Amino acid sequence: MRYVIIGAGAVGGSVGGRLAEAGQDVVLVARGAHHAALRDHGLRLTTPDGTRTHRLPVVDGPDALDLRPDDVLVLSVKTQDSTAALDAWSARPVAGGGTAGEVLPLVCAQNGVESERLALRRFRHVYAMCVWLPATYVEPGAVSAGGAPYTGMLHLGRYPSGTDGTAAAIAAGIEKGKLLAPVVPDVMRWKYAKLLANLANAIEAVTGAIGEESWELVRRATAEGAAVLDAAGIAYAGPEEQAETRGDHITFAPDSGVERGHGSSWQSLSRGTGTIEADYLNGEIALLGRAHGVPTPVNDTLQRTANAFAREHRAPGSMSVAELAALIDAAG
Repeated sequence: MRYVIIGAGAVGGSVGGRLAEAGQDVVLVARGAHHAALRDHGLRLTTPDGTRTHRLPVVDGPDALDLRPDDVLVLSVKTQDSTAALDAWSARPVAGGGTAGEVLPLVCAQNGVESERLALRRFRHVYAMCVWLPATYVEPGAVSAGGAPYTGMLHLGRYPSGTDGTAAAIAAGIEKGKLLAPVVPDVMRWKYAKLLANLANAIEAVTGAIGEESWELVRRATAEGAAVLDAAGIAYAGPEEQAETRGDHITFAPDSGVERGHGSSWQSLSRGTGTIEADYLNGEIALLGRAHGVPTPVNDTLQRTANAFAREHRAPGSMSVAELAALIDAAG
């Protein structure tokens, strides 16, 4: 089994690096300066175990890779980039016959809950992955992951539900690399729980604050999200179940040698990508709220403000918590 990591950034690079350390067959897919650094100097992965450089095959797209029937495509781009990636990879021929969309498994290792639906339009065999893996894109060619003793927990299952032998085989390979990969029949219940946690991403990105200062805004965004999911009849794992499942498998020790990084949305603003995933996090709650008659002023405002920051290339953390709260209160 060969793991093709489509989007070898913070999460994809961490997973790819851990798999490589365990002797798994890995190909990294990246673009621009990150691709050039990975190609020329290898992937530099920093964890509490230290820093290792992995010289792995790296390509900048599907045309540069001959796909094999034992390949597993792991999609770890941001959701706003999913459609382009899915279109490009699904049509790629596979040795022995068929296209990737027809014969290969595709794993959506992403925040949000939309990419699986996008993938199922193009791939017959789609698997969802709930990613609990604190990681940071440090610079081109370098990522860090501070979780210990395991780097991450990656719940995996068929989309929209169920398990099979392919999921078990994918998970078995992943778990050789200091990663946990529980195979569950209700993986979307875990992804909706992660969605609620990710509603705070926009708050951190815009204000730079996650902690006591912004706790009330986080509480309001999460409560609003939970109310929407309840109204829509969508199941999600509760905080107690999540805490019990993760236990002490993934902790961040301040003396680990790995600096605690910011969330994915903050990193998008910091890198000036011009896009942010708020449409598929806060925007998912806004969409469901409109569909089920539940007002969502907090998440509406977070989506709108985060998008404005990305579009205008504003620096992360350049709005105060008080200013953001005032915008939300005006909307509500």
